[in-house]
Amino acid sequence: MTGFRVELHGHTAVVTIDRPKANAIDAATSKAMGDAFAELDNDAGVRAIILTGAGPKFFSAGWDLSADEEFDSDYGVGGFGGFPELPNRCTPVIAAVNGMAVGGGFEIAVAADLIVAADHAQFWLPEPAIGILPDAGAVKLPRLLPSHLARELLLTGRRMDAAEGARWGLIARVTEPEQLLPAAHELADAIAKSAPLSIAALLDIERRTMNLSTNEAMAALKSLASYRRAIDSEDAAEGQVAFAERRPPTWQGR
Repeated sequence: MTGFRVELHGHTAVVTIDRPKANAIDAATSKAMGDAFAELDNDAGVRAIILTGAGPKFFSAGWDLSADEEFDSDYGVGGFGGFPELPNRCTPVIAAVNGMAVGGGFEIAVAADLIVAADHAQFWLPEPAIGILPDAGAVKLPRLLPSHLARELLLTGRRMDAAEGARWGLIARVTEPEQLLPAAHELADAIAKSAPLSIAALLDIERRTMNLSTNEAMAALKSLASYRRAIDSEDAAEGQVAFAERRPPTWQGR
């Protein structure tokens, strides 16, 4: 792999960005990550993906400004970092933020479905200070945080630590560094216990209804293909039988 590695642990894939010194991502790495995430998303045996960084200091410093290449806006099939723009992604991604998430690294983290962070992790967007823009951060932070807080982070480049992120609901869990990956695996294992078609439908429902009113979203819900696929699946019947028989269900993904 180019700048990252993939390991499989049961139903969980762990993708580790590994580009010393700061796990910054260049165009080739982003494109290769996109191909890897697309392959994992199409693997029925993978129920959750954990994304983390190598070492204790950096999750990712974002775009590799030191790369000996012209700026390349083609980040690959999944957008910058491999998964944020992956079409119709149905596998949850958990960001296990092991250190500093800077610029694009922050943007990758908030694109994940869940964030677990080590207690020393920090998040910030320095782009305006060097004359560029945090594209995804400008769009996503005001949707995830109170508007004045998002504006402060965007306009000043102030650092947010893990504890503050958790207070605002941005981070699901804050752990000691040695407990970071175990906590991420705990969440991944919990996801894997649910029917994969139900999990895929939940991600799709959020993606397709988040900009609708509650009434509009409820009206659209049952017409979504992912909703019908989950409700009418063999797994839906299996889940009800397993519940009645007081045994764990055996999911087939169909």
